[in-house]
Amino acid sequence: MGKTGYDYAPSSKTLPPVVQPGEFVFSVTGLDHGHIFGQTNGLIDAGGTLKYVYDADPVKLDDFMERYPDATRADSLEQILEDEETICVASASIPCDRGPLGVKVLNAGKHYFTDKSPFTTLEQLEDAKAAVAASGKRYMVYYSERLHNESSMKATELIQGGAIGDVLQVINLAPHRMSKDARPDWFFDKKSYGGILTDIGSHQFEQFLAFTGATDGTINFARVENFTAPDKPGLEDFGETSLTMSTGASCYCRIDWLTPDGLRVWGDGRVFVVGTEGTIEIRKYIALARQEPGNKLFLVNGEEEQEIDCDGTTGFPFFGEMILDLLNGTEKAMTQDHIFKSAELSMLAQKMADEARA
Repeated sequence: MGKTGYDYAPSSKTLPPVVQPGEFVFSVTGLDHGHIFGQTNGLIDAGGTLKYVYDADPVKLDDFMERYPDATRADSLEQILEDEETICVASASIPCDRGPLGVKVLNAGKHYFTDKSPFTTLEQLEDAKAAVAASGKRYMVYYSERLHNESSMKATELIQGGAIGDVLQVINLAPHRMSKDARPDWFFDKKSYGGILTDIGSHQFEQFLAFTGATDGTINFARVENFTAPDKPGLEDFGETSLTMSTGASCYCRIDWLTPDGLRVWGDGRVFVVGTEGTIEIRKYIALARQEPGNKLFLVNGEEEQEIDCDGTTGFPFFGEMILDLLNGTEKAMTQDHIFKSAELSMLAQKMADEARA
């Protein structure tokens, strides 16, 4: 695992492909964030066939082609949108561009798979809802902190199987390393990334909904700050928020760009889940100050306490399930309502925090 979150790109062959070569063809555009490599890996691992890639920046395009030499360089986005074989378009463009691009993709009759955060404004969300309704296509989102992490997927499996009873509280701690000198200008422009609760926070809100089984939530409080980067006034390096979910569960997250340089990975992400019959702690990326790997889960219930090493236990089923959903019109991987609600709640929390600072 790298020391920067933007180059986090897992790949796993734990699960078999769900389709044969050529049955699910996808193309890629918008290479502004390194998460595009995780998105591409996930689709290829599940059996997807990568066809075209396009970006206006030749340096980014060369880097992508070096990693995926079987892809074909497209001359334009329009070439991808007009391609009859391409079923889905994957993208990790600048966050403020993801919503408008998604509408364009859906209107061209193709499914869309974007990096989080999928929107930077509530208006973009409404435009996407309208495009989904009109096109009948899906607007999928790469919420990688759960979907591309085996300890998080194992926790999902255990919680949904009733291992800790009804979930009463979820606490997410999601520190990230800023790597200031390596970041593009848009990273420090709030209009481009939407604010820290909209951006990193969208991961946490998705986990709140998934772990509690809720369909909605109410924002109790939200706060954002720039504690450490006065030279970057558009940056928010700290955010926190509390919610009460539609199930009654309490949820809290702290997100930041404050990971110290001494940590050997980009962030010590942790989740604590309290249920009526047990508790789960997820240590996603590191066993702090130990050489053993992270990706662990600690389960306590009425019978025992367990430490579960999650590497190789679940694989990343989201990608195969998504491919089959897009081919068959089902919603096993993630419902469209869940995707949109995760983004909506993150933006509502950002709006509350912005208003409190005004």
